[in-house]
Amino acid sequence: EDPAKKGVCSNYLCDAKPGTELALTGPAGKVMLMPEEKPETPIIMLATGTGIAPYRGFLRRLFVENTEAAEKFKGLAWLFLGVANSDALLYDEDWKAMQEKYPEKFRYDVALSREQKNKSGGKMYIQDKVEEYGKEVFELMNLGAHIYFCGLKGMMPGVLGAMESVAKSQGVNWEETLQKWKKAGQWHVEG
Repeated sequence: EDPAKKGVCSNYLCDAKPGTELALTGPAGKVMLMPEEKPETPIIMLATGTGIAPYRGFLRRLFVENTEAAEKFKGLAWLFLGVANSDALLYDEDWKAMQEKYPEKFRYDVALSREQKNKSGGKMYIQDKVEEYGKEVFELMNLGAHIYFCGLKGMMPGVLGAMESVAKSQGVNWEETLQKWKKAGQWHVEG
């Protein structure tokens, strides 16, 4: 068993004895709620490593469980997952099964920093994937998509830089666009 893949919280819970009293807290606020007012709203999710956890809940709710959200959802759910190696792709088989079963409603793209190269020949990070599909990401955002970020805080400067680069390539003012998305409640960063 690889100790590097041992999660602190999940292993604490797994190692607890039956009957052990635990104090649990969850996320506060509404940052990570899915948009429900319009079932056609696209959802773009960026995760690094274990930042995948909230999206597993989102996607199970939309594509696996018998829920009102699943019944009503008419949009696109697009997952970008960034990890070092393919053996670190959490729930990879689940995502591939969803993609096969719902090709019009679910997209899945990965950035493997130690296995893939970006267009400049360097390591492939999540921001490189965002930039690669930047035109589509911007089109979806301008149609009202919601974008979510979970995982390593270190991804944000790279992602913001990539999105700024896409904005410039389209002749769009990045700061104004970002403020517009934030004001519209389309921009969600895990706290």
